[in-house]
Amino acid sequence: MIRTPPRPLARILRARERGENPDDIEAENRRLRHERIQERAQNRSGVRVVLMASCFILAFGTVGVRMGMLASSEPSEPRSQVLSAQIMSQRADITDRHGRVLATNLLTHSVYAHPHQMVDPVGAAKGLARIFPDLEEERLIRDFTGDRKFMWIKRKISPEQMQAVHDIGEPGLLFGPREMRVYPNGHIASHILGGSGFGNEGVSSAEVVGVAGVEKAFDGWLRDPANEGAPLALSIDLAVQSAMEEVLASGMKVMNAKGAGGILLEIATGEIVAMTSLPDFDPNDRPRPLLTGDPSDSPLFNRIVQGQYELGSTFKIFPVAQALDLGLINPNSGINTRTPMQIGKYRINDFSNYGPQLSATDVIVKSSNVGTVRIAQMVGVERQREFLRDLGFFDPTEIEMVEAPTGKPLVPTRWPAVTAATVSFGHGLAASPLHLAAAYATIANGGRKVTPTLVHGRQRPEGEQVLSTSAANMAVSMLRQVVTRGTGRTAEIAGFEIAGKTGTADKPRPGGGYYRDRNVATFASVFPASNPQYVLIVTMDEPSVRGLAGESRTAGATAVPVAAELVRRLAPLIGLEPKTDEILPTIAPRFQPRVEPPAPDEIKLVANQ
Repeated sequence: MIRTPPRPLARILRARERGENPDDIEAENRRLRHERIQERAQNRSGVRVVLMASCFILAFGTVGVRMGMLASSEPSEPRSQVLSAQIMSQRADITDRHGRVLATNLLTHSVYAHPHQMVDPVGAAKGLARIFPDLEEERLIRDFTGDRKFMWIKRKISPEQMQAVHDIGEPGLLFGPREMRVYPNGHIASHILGGSGFGNEGVSSAEVVGVAGVEKAFDGWLRDPANEGAPLALSIDLAVQSAMEEVLASGMKVMNAKGAGGILLEIATGEIVAMTSLPDFDPNDRPRPLLTGDPSDSPLFNRIVQGQYELGSTFKIFPVAQALDLGLINPNSGINTRTPMQIGKYRINDFSNYGPQLSATDVIVKSSNVGTVRIAQMVGVERQREFLRDLGFFDPTEIEMVEAPTGKPLVPTRWPAVTAATVSFGHGLAASPLHLAAAYATIANGGRKVTPTLVHGRQRPEGEQVLSTSAANMAVSMLRQVVTRGTGRTAEIAGFEIAGKTGTADKPRPGGGYYRDRNVATFASVFPASNPQYVLIVTMDEPSVRGLAGESRTAGATAVPVAAELVRRLAPLIGLEPKTDEILPTIAPRFQPRVEPPAPDEIKLVANQ
């Protein structure tokens, strides 16, 4: 802006010529300047008033709209969104079906160090090495005397350890409160629970997250504040689970097995009452996974869910049940069992010569490979595949564990006649014992599909009918005769009506072929046969027992006696009473097997020269 001088020289000279007072010119210029300044100030203040009024209208309008929204919404508790609140949110407990605690939380402390604040770093390192033997004194000294400003010592310590660290008297050693996950029953149900660790953590708090099992599968649910701390109730029964683990551990030792597994499944609901895989571990001190070698050598390996085994003659009931359903045979139908049976360049034999013919029932009772293949041929390749698919043998189980997808069955990509034949007696298709339990439960459930679950009381849709009720009942009746007069006679316990099938399958070599001295022995059972309520699967990995007749690895000599002992121990715990007043036989000593010749369900599949 160009300012006008108050006393312009030209005007002053003209005023003097006319005899006017030059001071009037300056006064007039000052008056005009003040008027212009006042006008600009008035315009500026008007704009400010309008702007302020707009801001007030907008603010009060926003408040009014928000108040209206709150008035029309449902009331709810406010929740903190800060990171510390998320870390400190408590993880829900896990219980068994009766409310007994399987996993809970415990307040503890962590210990960390600020080396730059230490008075005696060497003395602190020596003191910590005495309290925590797994810490290296020399490494602590290097860390404490180096350039580090912060380091963790232990992420969780006991009250006794906390007091011992406090007694060192070092100002650079500090404690932080936090929660830790505790499994009060130790090894019991370790594979089901899985374990936990720390996620987001700070010096004063840490987030507990699941790392395996149901802890990881339900991690979001267990940490959700909306559940208001409600526990996750699993379907397992702690007492039954403990008894199963004890019996299987004893059986594994007596049978000299590399591993063992068992599952007890409630047929009506699909709920798993107990599930065990041995060897196991303590989830309070979860071991590190193996990085080399056979994964099944690790105690973290769940044989029931992740194991992929050829389950041998336990599969023979499936083609027979399907043929019964299709009306191709009845229990008394004569089946050609002449051996050897030729399929292409392969020959299939039975362990013993059963003669030219057996009834369909005796094919199961005597475990005839040839008879089973004849029945499977009646069914046909495509129908056989579809039935096994309906039973769940082509997909991972839907059990609520993160390990479930790793247990997807190994299904042949091609399905020629010889594959259809070997699959009919349990070779060429590898599945988990949990798959087998679900399939046997489906047959025992009148042919309606059963889906295993680890959650108690969950309402689920009814499974599809994959087998007629009459065919399913006839199949259970055949399995009952396996126990009364077949390869499962050791499982006969008066009053419990056990029905089942043995299976002994050689383990495949990594480079092809099969081991002759390593197998998986399995006994799949249903009880009571007249009113099926439970399925029990027992599997032994590489068992070997020696008796009067020599060494035996068959399921009849290894898995069956263990299953019988399990029924004796578990029946009172699940409220199942024997049907008769007979005194139940006892085994003394426990698991003393009656060694018999190898069961007829061994494979004799030899290339035709």
